[in-house]
Amino acid sequence: MKELTLTKSNFEEVISSNPKVVVDFWASWCGPCRMMGPVIELLAEDPEAGVTVGKVNVDEEEALARKFGVMSIPTIIVFKDGKEAAQKVGYMPYEQLKKFVSEV
Repeated sequence: MKELTLTKSNFEEVISSNPKVVVDFWASWCGPCRMMGPVIELLAEDPEAGVTVGKVNVDEEEALARKFGVMSIPTIIVFKDGKEAAQKVGYMPYEQLKKFVSEV
């Protein structure tokens, strides 16, 4: 499945209607975010991961970034059963991301 673009209008619906959602808070000008992009895409396309993947552009959705205390990007937040369950900041390779998500 392709990653979803999350905005204030669809965020709550996506988070609450999927058992586990991985959200990438990012910006186009951020170098580590651009490095993380293909890693997030791999996770979204991996059927074994069993997660829904969304992306929040912090420049376009400042209120969502503030709501979840995003101070640095990329920030990856895992939501489980509609609630924030884990958070990591910074680039990580695919295997590390997959392990982080699977442990939540």
